Amino acid sequence: MKVVAFNGSPRKDGNTAKLIGNIFSELEKEGIKTELVQLGGNPVRGCIACMKCWENKDKRCVIKNDMINEYIEKMIEADGIIIATPTYFADLNTETKALIDRAGFVSLANDVLFKRKVGAAVVAVRRAGSIHAFDSINHLFTINQMIIPGSSYWNMGMGLAPGDVESDEEGLRTMQTLGQNMAWLLKKIQD
Repeated sequence: MKVVAFNGSPRKDGNTAKLIGNIFSELEKEGIKTELVQLGGNPVRGCIACMKCWENKDKRCVIKNDMINEYIEKMIEADGIIIATPTYFADLNTETKALIDRAGFVSLANDVLFKRKVGAAVVAVRRAGSIHAFDSINHLFTINQMIIPGSSYWNMGMGLAPGDVESDEEGLRTMQTLGQNMAWLLKKIQD
C-alpha cells in the first residue's frame, strides 16, 4: 500500500509539510509506504476547459509543459491521496487548485480513476479560512467517489512562520489521528 501526499505550499519545509510529516509517521508505523510530492512553488497551469481529456480518454491532461500528468500518474498508482495546502485568502493556493481541477477532470473523463481511493485534505492556516480550503479539497474527493477518513477535528494546523504549527498540539493530534484512521481504512479496503 502507498499514500502520496502533495504539498501545495511553496515552503518546502514549512507548516504544511510538517503536518504531512505527522500523518506519514502514523502511516509508516503501519507499514504503509509514503511519498511526498512538492507541488507548491512549481509552475503549474490551471485547467483551460478544453475537454480534450474527455475526448482522448488517455488518463492525461492535454497540457504537457508542467508536472501535472506525472502527478496524475502518482495519484492513479497510490491507494491513498493527501492534498495539503496553505490557506491563502481563506482558500487553497493556485498550485493546489490547478492540481485539483486538472486531475479531477482527467479522473472523471476516464471512468473515475480515483474511485474508492482514500483521500485526506490537510490545511495549514494562520487564523481563518481553513474550513473553506478543507471543503475545496474534499469536493475533489467526493465527486471522484473517494473515501474520506475522519479525525478528532478538521484536518488543520495553525501557524504563521515556518515551524509554528509544531506548537499547535491539537493540530498535531488531529494529524496523528488522521494518519491512524487512514492506515486502518486502507487496511480494511485491502482485505
